[in-house]
Amino acid sequence: MSNPMPSRAMVIMAHPDDPEFFSGGLIALWCAAGVEVIYLILTNGNKGSDDPTFTPEKLVAVRQQEQQAAATILGVKEVIFFDEPDGELQPTLNLRKRVVAEIRRFQPEAIITLDPTRYFYQGLYINHADHRAAGEVAIDAVFPAARNRMYHPELLYDGLEPHAVKEVYLAGSLQPNRWVDITTVLDAKLKAIQCHTSQIKDLEAVIKRVTERTQAVDMYGRPVNREEFYVITLT
Repeated sequence: MSNPMPSRAMVIMAHPDDPEFFSGGLIALWCAAGVEVIYLILTNGNKGSDDPTFTPEKLVAVRQQEQQAAATILGVKEVIFFDEPDGELQPTLNLRKRVVAEIRRFQPEAIITLDPTRYFYQGLYINHADHRAAGEVAIDAVFPAARNRMYHPELLYDGLEPHAVKEVYLAGSLQPNRWVDITTVLDAKLKAIQCHTSQIKDLEAVIKRVTERTQAVDMYGRPVNREEFYVITLT
């Protein structure tokens, strides 16, 4: 289907690598069309490896470099790291305030985040608790906090006036209602994913899995690659 293009979009995810795996195609499409896109990465990813040669501090540095490289491939304008501990993300009022501040500062029309209601994937995978927490804090920041001047009124003293986001794209949803054809940017998505070398043990298997998950057939029976989202349109 035809999808509207925002002028600005913010991607709010839990870990370095989440944007590319969950929504790299949509991000690439928007950036190529001139949409200004920025990332908020809420955790530092310091537990995302079982490699004994990594210290948590070294892993943080590596994963931030990987995320910056991946974002550059897709055309992302800026990556903001919140540095919360990996595996310990909670949708607290303080974290929500920080997200609200960034929403009011950048004033995106659209937000891409994760579906906080998704616990399992086809009986094969338990959704990371940080993914659910990231989605919850993002949604709560969008509505009503970012648009209501009574929420976090101290932000007004910093010149951060209320801002109303128009659409929220939830990735990883059980009930998608919007499908985005990413056939023309699949290579960019895969190249961006390949930047996350600390997270990939078998590159060939990862590329195969990601490609297969995006495979679909359009309304004319033609093979395409797509990403799917549950989109909330706010008025």
